[in-house]
Amino acid sequence: MKLFVKFDYQVVCKRVLEAQLNELDIPYKLNGIGEVELSSSLQADKKEALISGLEFYGIEIIQDEKDVLVQRIKDLVSDMIYNSQEDQDYNTSTLLTAHLNYSYNYLSGVFSEVTYSSIENFVILKKIDYAKELMSSNTSLTLTEIAHRLQYSSVAHLSGQFKKITGLTPSSFQKIIAKRRERI
Repeated sequence: MKLFVKFDYQVVCKRVLEAQLNELDIPYKLNGIGEVELSSSLQADKKEALISGLEFYGIEIIQDEKDVLVQRIKDLVSDMIYNSQEDQDYNTSTLLTAHLNYSYNYLSGVFSEVTYSSIENFVILKKIDYAKELMSSNTSLTLTEIAHRLQYSSVAHLSGQFKKITGLTPSSFQKIIAKRRERI
């Protein structure tokens, strides 16, 4: 028997953070995606316990300022794609500059320096990941609806990027998923 599960990375990470911080009796405030404000500095033993507790779940504390900024960019982009309303238009550069208070040129430069890739490429990868998730789930969304939800100008645009990233057309991907479901 196989089970298919769906989960929200942000919710999972938030709950893991809360559990680890509460277990160590560390007073904190979650300030949104990927940012925790501590009431006071940590003693060395609590800091080590927190670091090792989070590492078990694949979560690490970031200390380099550029890495922190890149992670905040990634979190905001992911949130924008996964949690935007269908009728809500978003513009990546406007969203990032508004939330992070840096020019888009600066953010783009830091992102490229740290990741060796562009913000635009990251956005495309995230959109295609979400498109695959939507096609794989038991929803009955059409490619047109998925393209609209992900703010593609057309199904052809989504299909082109999908094929470029995955090597498959969306239709081929859906057929593979359907065949896998038949085997279960």
